[in-house]
Amino acid sequence: MRKNIKLTAAAAATAALALGLTACGTSSDPKSSSAKGASADPSKALVVAASPTPHADILNFVKKNLAEKAGLKLEVKEFTDYVLPNTATQQGQVDANFFQHKPYLDDFNKKNHTTIVPVVNVELEPLGLYSKKVKSAKEITSGQTVAVPNDTTNEGRALQLLAGNGLITLKDGVGTSAKLSDIKDSKGLKFKEIEAATLPRALNDVDAAVINGNYAIEAKLSPAKDALVLEKADGNPYANFLAVKQGNEADPRIQKLAKLLNSDEVKKFIQDKYQGSVVPSFGAVKS
Repeated sequence: MRKNIKLTAAAAATAALALGLTACGTSSDPKSSSAKGASADPSKALVVAASPTPHADILNFVKKNLAEKAGLKLEVKEFTDYVLPNTATQQGQVDANFFQHKPYLDDFNKKNHTTIVPVVNVELEPLGLYSKKVKSAKEITSGQTVAVPNDTTNEGRALQLLAGNGLITLKDGVGTSAKLSDIKDSKGLKFKEIEAATLPRALNDVDAAVINGNYAIEAKLSPAKDALVLEKADGNPYANFLAVKQGNEADPRIQKLAKLLNSDEVKKFIQDKYQGSVVPSFGAVKS
C-alpha cells in the first residue's frame, strides 16, 4: 500500500520553530546522537523525507519492489520545499532525506547550524533553461528577462549555466556561489530572483527561466526535450543524495536503503522512467 504523507502547514510551522530551538540547544550536537545510528531498531520503519519528483518516485519504487525482500520497512514523506526536509531530519521527525546536492547542503548547514551529512549519491537532475516565448537560447536578447532560483547555491549554478552558454559573462574566478552582482557583462539581460519551486509558473511572466530538474518534471516539462540548454552530467557536482543527521550514518536501515538506491534495479528504473531528464549518479559523495 502506498503511504505518502504530505506535511501540513501546521507541521511545517512546528518544524521551523523547532529548528530555531535546535540552533541554541544541545540537541544539534552530533555527539549526542553518535550512538543512535548503529543501535537503531532495524525492525522499525525508516521514515524518509523527499521531494515528490523524482525523489519520492524513486523511494516508492524501492518500497514497492525491493525493500521487503531486503528486510526494510520504508515510509516516504513528501515535502514541496528545500528547507523542511533538513529541519525535520535534524529534529528527528524523519530519519533521513533525499532531495538535495552537496553545495546546497553545505550552505544550509552553515546558515542554520545543522549537522546533516550525505550518505550516498543517487541521481542527477540537470538544470535547464526554459522558455515559452523563444525556441532557442540564441533568441534571448538584450532587454529580455530571465528568472533564476533565489537560493544561494542554485542561483550560482544557474548563472554558471547561462555563462557557459554565452548568455552572460561572469567575473574571473567566480565559482558555484556566483551572485547577480558577480555578472561582469549581462549582455543587456534583466534578471528576476524567484523561489525555485515556483519558477515553472513564472514562465508566462518572463522570457526565460532556469529551472531545477525536479520542478521542471513536476510541471510536465521534459528537460531532455524542452530545455533550451541543459547541464552536462559528466563531472557534475550536483548529484542528489540520501542524507541523515550526523551520527546516524551507521543505522542498519540507512545502510540497507543506501545499497538499494544504488542497485541495478533503481538504475534501470531511473533510465526507463525519465529518459535522460534524470540520470543515475551512484557512489560516494565527494567532500
